[in-house]
Formats: sequence, C-alpha cells, structure tokens
Amino acid sequence: MSKRRSIRKYDTAVKIDRTEMEEIINEAVKAPSSVNMQPWRFVIVDSEAGKQSLEPIVKFNKLQNDTSSAMIAIFGDLESFDYAEKIYGSAVELNLMPKEVKEKQLEMLSPMFEQLPLEAKKEMAVIDSALVAMNLMLVARAYGYDTNPIGGFDKEKIAETLDIDEKRYYPVMILSIGKADEEGYPSYRLPASDITFWR
Repeated sequence: MSKRRSIRKYDTAVKIDRTEMEEIINEAVKAPSSVNMQPWRFVIVDSEAGKQSLEPIVKFNKLQNDTSSAMIAIFGDLESFDYAEKIYGSAVELNLMPKEVKEKQLEMLSPMFEQLPLEAKKEMAVIDSALVAMNLMLVARAYGYDTNPIGGFDKEKIAETLDIDEKRYYPVMILSIGKADEEGYPSYRLPASDITFWR
C-alpha cells in the first residue's frame, strides 16, 4: 500500500500477457460484495485497435492509454443477480455453504432484487466495483506492475465504444495498468485525527 503510486506513463516495451492478466483479475475478485453478487465486470483493452477506439473517450488521460499495457474498464452489472444460482450453487458444491442456507438466501433475495430501484442497483454496483478496483491496484503492485484509476472519461459513450450492453453495464472507472516508466509522486494524506469522529 505504501509503495502504490498513480502512474501515468508506462514502459511501452512491457506487455502483460492475457494469462497473467487473468491471474491478477482472479486475485482481485476476492474483494467483498453485497450478498456476494460480485457485480464487477472487466473489459480489458490491450489491442492497438481497442486503444484507438478509447482515445476519444479517455479525454485528458491519453498518456495512460498510449503507454499502458492495457486499459481495464470496470463496469457494474445491474443484473448481477442473474448469477445468484451459479454463485450460491457453486458454494454448496464446494462445501462453502449448506444447501438450506443457499435456498433460504435465494428465497429472501430474489424478490428484493426484483423490486430494487435502478438507482439502488447503480449505487451497489459502484461501491462493490470500487472495492474490487482497489484490490486490483494492490494485486498489480504485488505482480510488479502499476496502475492509475481514471474517472475522467466519457461515461455516456464507453459501453457503446466497447460493444457491451449500455443498459445492463454501468461504467464505474478505468484502470490503466503496466510497468511504470516514471516513479510517480508521493502525496499527502490527511491524518486520522482530521477525518475521524468518535462517539
């Protein structure tokens, strides 16, 4: 954590292969999520054509797009409950959850998710996707790579640009990832005494 920096310029000679990228993702998704619905979805843009399509979307973050090994667009799946049976069913098969708990959970959660307002789904997607993004940044450091979280991009156009369902997938952030070609700047953090309230 103390060595993480937001890196904007990367070594263009270093390309993270897709097998290693999947390993990083598989580690990152150990993040917690609301009722374990894991709403995060990743679109990894590592091809030249893909990066060119992102250029008009990423606005003032062109350097990251041009030099990173990949740009990871993180979306929240507003229909993540579609995976409930697979998630809880797999937990039962792996002896991580009793079958009766699975059935009770699905019985309770199914009507709740059906009635959940769109804004509540978006809020859940953003919170959970932010948790996985932080995990991903720390995992990337453990693998010897660096990242930069990017919020400044065209959220209205990114789903269409990346050819995914814009009604289902809500854009949260983009992470650039690669081998740093600069040290990055340390930054000041407010101390706990300034930001903590005791009651």
